[in-house]
Amino acid sequence: MTEPSRNVELKAHDPDPGRTRQRALAAGAEDRGLLRQRDTYFAVPRGRLKLREEEQGGATLIAYERPDAAAERVSDYRLVPVAEPGPLREALAAASGVAVVVEKRRRLLMWETVRIHLDEVEGLGSFLELEAVAQPGSDLTRERAQVAQLREALEIGDDALVEGSYADALRTGGTVDAELLALARAAARNAYAPYSHFPVGAALRTDDGRRYAGANVENAAYPQGQCAEASAIGALVAGGGGRIVEVVVAAPSRELCSPCGGCRQRLREFASDDAPIHLADYERVRRTTSLGELLPLSFGPEHLAA
Repeated sequence: MTEPSRNVELKAHDPDPGRTRQRALAAGAEDRGLLRQRDTYFAVPRGRLKLREEEQGGATLIAYERPDAAAERVSDYRLVPVAEPGPLREALAAASGVAVVVEKRRRLLMWETVRIHLDEVEGLGSFLELEAVAQPGSDLTRERAQVAQLREALEIGDDALVEGSYADALRTGGTVDAELLALARAAARNAYAPYSHFPVGAALRTDDGRRYAGANVENAAYPQGQCAEASAIGALVAGGGGRIVEVVVAAPSRELCSPCGGCRQRLREFASDDAPIHLADYERVRRTTSLGELLPLSFGPEHLAA
């Protein structure tokens, strides 16, 4: 197994890969050709673990951790060459489960020590990735400067930057409301949780586009505390009410943080079974589920109809 390595990375939407390729070549990049890759992500409790299989032959097990802000970020990773990917894939799937499979066509270009990826991702579209490979012991100054220089040369604007990974986007259908996600995370950071030390934020979007957020509010008399979802619903009602069509629950935990039983029923009062509920930490959306999946055979206002 290789020693731990680091990249400084950036990901962006790319509406015109042909133009990006020409700009990269003009900046001095070398075209290394086209790759077809299949990444199988496994459900692991920490970081990410994927098996990359290439159509041209060869496979690599990749374990990595990185924040997923929509800006440059540092990735710590290990690479393990795999001679027999099929049996390994089956063993890992049996032990941990498969989270998602990402299939893509990748054009690889090299500029100094930066890998430029022009990706066509099945089910998502066209993207551009920059990966500046860090030298051992680097303070990352050089790598950050490389990414900044290429970002300028390729004309990558702030509005094109992408948060998270392809796997995250596929799990959420690529449709998580970015503003809703930011509101939930901001609410969690403002939570009042001096007893549990477990801040949670929740954000709701209504069918007419309004958004409301709330945080958990604890109390010295424990039963008087309030969950983040309940706080957000209170803000929604105070703001005029409406039907909930999307929910984000955010917490700093690396484990899934989903609404408690009581809050699932509270959400049921204002949302239908198919309302998506995104479970996020401060770095990425870890899973997207639905109210129906969280609260099967539920009881709602329609059951009281005469």
